Amino acid sequence: MKARGVYMISVVSEMLDLHPQTIRQYERMGLLKPARTDGNKRRYSDDDVERLRYVLKLTREMGINIAGVEMIIGMQEHILRLEQQLEELTNH
Repeated sequence: MKARGVYMISVVSEMLDLHPQTIRQYERMGLLKPARTDGNKRRYSDDDVERLRYVLKLTREMGINIAGVEMIIGMQEHILRLEQQLEELTNH
C-alpha cells in the first residue's frame, strides 16, 4: 500500500537537495510513482521520499550509476513479488 501523497516537488527537492528535474527524470524512469492531484500536480508521500533517499544513497554514497540503481530496484521488486506468490501458495 502506498502512503498518501503530501509533499510538493519543490519541498522534496529542498528536503533532499535534489533538482526537481532530477526527481522528474527518476519518475520517468519508473523509480518512483508519486500520487497526482485532480490538477495533475505531483504529491510525494513519505514512501516516495524514502525511495529517493535510497536512490541517493546508492548513487552518492555507493557510487552506483543510475542504470545500476534501476537494476537493483527492479530485482528487489521482483523478489517481493516472488515472496508474495510463495506466501499465497503456502496459505492455500
